[in-house]
Amino acid sequence: MNFSEVFKLSNQLSRFSPNGKFLASCVQYRLVVRDVSTLQILQLYTCLDQIQYLEWSADSLFILCAMYKRGLVQVWSLEQPEWHCKIDEGSAGLVASCWSPDGRHILNTTEFHLRITVWSLCTKSVSYIKYPKACQQGITFTKDGRYMALAERRDCKDYISLFVCSDWQLLRHFDTDTQDLAGIEWAPNGCVLAAWDSCLEYKVLLYSLDGRLLSTYSAYEWSLGIKTIAWSPSSQFLAIGSYDEKVRILNHVTWKMITEFGHTATINNPKIVIYKEMEKSQNLEMENLPFPPTKAAASSLFNTESKYEVVSSPVSLQTLKPVTDRPNPKIGVGILAFSPDNCFLATRNDNIPNAVWIWDVQKLKLFVVLEHLAAVRSFQWNPQQARLAVCTGRSQVYLWSPAGCVSVQVPAEGDFQVLSLCWHRSGDSMALLSKDQLCLCYLESEGIK
Repeated sequence: MNFSEVFKLSNQLSRFSPNGKFLASCVQYRLVVRDVSTLQILQLYTCLDQIQYLEWSADSLFILCAMYKRGLVQVWSLEQPEWHCKIDEGSAGLVASCWSPDGRHILNTTEFHLRITVWSLCTKSVSYIKYPKACQQGITFTKDGRYMALAERRDCKDYISLFVCSDWQLLRHFDTDTQDLAGIEWAPNGCVLAAWDSCLEYKVLLYSLDGRLLSTYSAYEWSLGIKTIAWSPSSQFLAIGSYDEKVRILNHVTWKMITEFGHTATINNPKIVIYKEMEKSQNLEMENLPFPPTKAAASSLFNTESKYEVVSSPVSLQTLKPVTDRPNPKIGVGILAFSPDNCFLATRNDNIPNAVWIWDVQKLKLFVVLEHLAAVRSFQWNPQQARLAVCTGRSQVYLWSPAGCVSVQVPAEGDFQVLSLCWHRSGDSMALLSKDQLCLCYLESEGIK
């Protein structure tokens, strides 16, 4: 594995362009666009205030920069650097901004979710969508970009509206049997829309494109319910992560549960491979260090390297006792992700924060557990193959594939704490993001070494 030099960054705002040719990153109020292959700066744009959100258009020709504090959105063109666009929401304020799938319309959500404003870059026309609901995930587009689903709240009742993205005409409008709609998400094939209730009511509703209710699923009552959901890439499975520390898998034929995965703190099954992160012993001879020590020497002193070791069961994983008398307790399955080949499901149970669980979807059983020295912050599958990248806020990045797993030290000066990461679409590299720095990690194409 190879690493690039380190670049400055603000708010962990860095995104690869959808076509994979460019890397955009923000440094305070500046937007830097680099060539992915050479990392040379292609464009440098200056915004009116500190950038709080960044998003590429689907065709990689435009970049949206949102400044929520000022109620401003600035749009920059890669083809015509002198062209610029400023959208000011004025007294209505701004809490969210995103591209439509065609890359020529911008959807701005005003403060208090009073409305969504749809701005056209081509005709400069403006249209409004009323009653958007303030929830976990209120807008979702089909993968082909043809339809948008929007969660709404009017007259103290939840609704979903389906729009045609080409002309923003309303296709369907229907109410949902939810107490407090928490989110909506299309299946990858665009045929089914999943809607789920707040954590106080365990309920998942599945709708067809014409607004028909296909099925309703509830696992239990009178306890905290759904925390997160994830569709499989094939749209055959819907995984539901719950506060009871279980993942339930629904099938796409009957929408009934086919299995549930529990996350217990003790693993007794000898067939499950358990990788445990261990610190490497450092053999540093203090008397040979220069004084004052060089940056590289100081970095090696304080950055503890680590490695994975296979441990035999039974194994007791480190648990966190949740504070149950406060909102959003750290308990239950908080992160779910299917591998691109549909073979594996990775999960994190929030009260066993240091572990990543990898489930075999074909055999419907636990395959591997990775236990780390620090709490797992995020993980992401390689878009091209079953290879999982994990970060924990330490100076390592962790990679797992069915062939094995490895802990890799980021060779940056000082303490480069990897807080989040994102893969390039080719799967050959990824961006590692710390609090105020960014670097690229390149993988050998023949596999993990």
